[in-house]
Amino acid sequence: MLGKNLHVKKGDTVMVVTGKDKNKTGKIIQILSKKDGVVVEGLNIVKRHTRARGNEAGGIVEKEAPLHISNVMVYCGKCKKPVRTRTSVLEDGKKTRVCVKCGESFDK
Repeated sequence: MLGKNLHVKKGDTVMVVTGKDKNKTGKIIQILSKKDGVVVEGLNIVKRHTRARGNEAGGIVEKEAPLHISNVMVYCGKCKKPVRTRTSVLEDGKKTRVCVKCGESFDK
């Protein structure tokens, strides 16, 4: 299966640029490529009422809900702001994502 070419990857630190969690940052823990969504750690918290199953207790559970991928931008630690990325080719031929403003690499 061919994946979509997305501007973020699992483990990236991102900033939410619109919505109820605007200007908050977090780490991507899951990418939902078919629905163009990302789950960000600690952001977009919703309450879900769950039924008890086996060993799991029922009740009201708070968990992260997906955000649309267009509502997040990669956060540059050097610039201290959300930035667009550009693809750059290294000397050994590998491609890496870099910050458009400062040139900081996001792929270590």
